[in-house]
Amino acid sequence: MDLFSSSDNDNELLAKSNALLSQFDSLSNSEEVKKYILELRNVIKEHDYLYYNLSKSVIPDIIYDELFSKLKLLEIEYPDFFSEDSPTQRVSGELNKNFATVQHLAPMMSLDNSYNLDDLKRFDKRINDAFVSTSSEGKYAVELKYDGSSIAIVYENDKLIRAATRGNGLEGDDITENAKQVKGIPHFANFSQYGIGKVEIRGEVVITLPDFEWLNQERENRNILLREQGKRELELFKNPRNTAAGSLRLKDVEEVKERRLSAILYQIGYAENMDGKEVTDSLRSFHVENIQLLQELGFQTGLDTIQVFDDIELVAAHCLEWQEKRDSYPIDIDGMVIKLNSLANQNQLGQTAHHPKWAVAYKFKARQALSILRKVDFQVGRTGAITPVAKIDPIQLMGVEISSISLHNEDFIREKNILLGDTVIVERAGDVIPYIVGVKLDKRNGSEQELNFPDECPSCQHHLVRIDEESAWRCINPDCPAQIEERLIHFASVNAMDIQGLGQEIIRTFIREGIIRSIADIYQLNSDDIMKLEGFREKSIQNLSNAIAASKNNESWRLLTGLGIRHIGITTAKMLVREVSLLTDFETWTLEKYQELKDIGPKVASSLYDFFQDKDNVNLIQHLADLGVNIKSEELVLNSEKLKGLTFLFTGTMPTLSRDEGKDLVEKNGGKVLSGVSANLNYLVAGEKAGSKLTKAEKISTIQIIDETTFLEMIS
Repeated sequence: MDLFSSSDNDNELLAKSNALLSQFDSLSNSEEVKKYILELRNVIKEHDYLYYNLSKSVIPDIIYDELFSKLKLLEIEYPDFFSEDSPTQRVSGELNKNFATVQHLAPMMSLDNSYNLDDLKRFDKRINDAFVSTSSEGKYAVELKYDGSSIAIVYENDKLIRAATRGNGLEGDDITENAKQVKGIPHFANFSQYGIGKVEIRGEVVITLPDFEWLNQERENRNILLREQGKRELELFKNPRNTAAGSLRLKDVEEVKERRLSAILYQIGYAENMDGKEVTDSLRSFHVENIQLLQELGFQTGLDTIQVFDDIELVAAHCLEWQEKRDSYPIDIDGMVIKLNSLANQNQLGQTAHHPKWAVAYKFKARQALSILRKVDFQVGRTGAITPVAKIDPIQLMGVEISSISLHNEDFIREKNILLGDTVIVERAGDVIPYIVGVKLDKRNGSEQELNFPDECPSCQHHLVRIDEESAWRCINPDCPAQIEERLIHFASVNAMDIQGLGQEIIRTFIREGIIRSIADIYQLNSDDIMKLEGFREKSIQNLSNAIAASKNNESWRLLTGLGIRHIGITTAKMLVREVSLLTDFETWTLEKYQELKDIGPKVASSLYDFFQDKDNVNLIQHLADLGVNIKSEELVLNSEKLKGLTFLFTGTMPTLSRDEGKDLVEKNGGKVLSGVSANLNYLVAGEKAGSKLTKAEKISTIQIIDETTFLEMIS
């Protein structure tokens, strides 16, 4: 199985991540830092979206953690650039519109990470600086870190009443019916015998390795029948973690039941007694006692693997022991979790906005393998970026054969000092995507050769260019056949328009046969032309036609993502479509107007401006609209019309509202938010450090300058 299938978006994101790490030490002034922080936040948000919403990783955990650590460090050193919307100030993850949103009884936090004894010693020192534990029950409870999908389950009067994903930490997706199909989650549990009337417990939904093998074998068996019938085969599951996370979001309960999900519960997050009084902190004295309580009630807890230690060096030794034997355990584990055992001490130490201070995750080293780099192919992406792809001697890593690995760009090759013929160290980012960690220099014998980038596009032979401050060489020929192919594949992909049945191979066939050449051609496919092709039947053609028709009703952010604008991923596209009524409205935007948007840096603003100033691009969007494709933003549901006909602008730092929250309140009450100060502005809502907008507004007599309190009174 060849695992090199990462998209142009994935390669750009990974290249951007590596570039940000290499740029950190060269930051020389506050303007560079500000720009760097904005780019860092956007990159981390993209990774979070891929991981928590699409169950996908494109970088190793250690690189993600390094990006996150650098962001935390800069926000401390440069408090003026702090933002409440920063990934450091919230739990990663988003909510899914396909499910109702429910609020957790207590926040579900992320965990701070460690990778070695020095990290654990720093954690231990922070604990000791806060207090010295004298408990005879042991200082630290050390448990396995299961690689699955987090879940919160609520029982009331002994009955399971709700289950939710972690979501954004405060709210999650209601997956109650799906959770009832998970082994290890009883529908009833006798909490009342312990005086508990309502309780929220946390756990991890996983698929055991034997069950995962069974699932893929079942898919293989079904594919034999599908091949015989000439139907599209089912894709095999990539790994247990992604499969478990995706299964919890299925709409078909019967299909969830078939996925053989299991749950391991590891914490009581909230509890009330029979009178409705919170007793979370007084329920038991120690974390391990709470786990024993859950075990007695019939929950699967992993209690037999939990150990308690007083000495942090013994904790580290225990972690290393499990790292060596993790492959013999029937569930994927990617580390250990070290928690203060005393619940009173946990409560005393508290938490940040992102993670509890009383716990830390010890992350295992990624599994690695060695291979020989034999040659490098150069592939052309949808934006013209040239991606070098390493062809290595096939190796087995975590049960999968790997023979192709992205080398991302020229800078990556130079930084890793990779030569043809090198022995390379390979691991799988997120246990899925192959990644070259480095080179075994002691294996070199002098026969290795330097890797040279081509001067011409391998698809159309157009001269390649490298734009300033960018890491990629690009083909700038808009008619490059490889780019056209990749743009069409991206447009139909699950992250964009999600046109089922229009996969890579079918698109390549349609292009080769001259049936499609542009995005618009997808919505003008002729069934008679397809019927002439080998392997296509009336039923499959009808299914494809239905999928294309259904995609016309997609939310407009999917179309914006599918257009393949450089630097525009899902998160940015979702934010952008809220700024306009129609996507074609961006044609009138200035470069400055893009730059005024939160989290939009100069590169992204310039990319958007250039795209929408190109008449061909705007005409394409309008042509798609004429063909029935939705280019409208979602209709806004109004709370009231109290602000109808009024315009607002927010500037400075508000006591409680972010600018996005203020804008949302204005629009939901019938008003409009402007992008700058002008005679058309009715109200400027000014907070601390309001700056030039306030100075400009004071010179226009028709503008009323108000504070947040006055604004909130207008809509109360």
